[in-house]
Amino acid sequence: MCRNIVPLNNLEPAATDDECHDAALQFVRKIAGTTSPSRANRETFDLAVEEIARATRALIDGLVTSAPPKNREDEAHKRRSRSAERYEAIRVYQQEKKAARAAS
Repeated sequence: MCRNIVPLNNLEPAATDDECHDAALQFVRKIAGTTSPSRANRETFDLAVEEIARATRALIDGLVTSAPPKNREDEAHKRRSRSAERYEAIRVYQQEKKAARAAS
């Protein structure tokens, strides 16, 4: 899944229409393989984003849970921590690879 799409269910305050649109945009970009469609594909691209945003809104509004709402700041902190760990692991791997090349 695209790392830029964040879970929107059970947030306090609830997910906004803009967040649903942003998630839909990221999804369509991933599926289409482009961040910016050509002029020939713009209408189809935009239509897909709007349809998926509507479906996302309906999904979020229809889901029920007995779990307590998630705190947005806590969830954002978790995402930032995972990202930092991921990038640190990449940095360490690249250093080890560079050192191995230098040693051979």
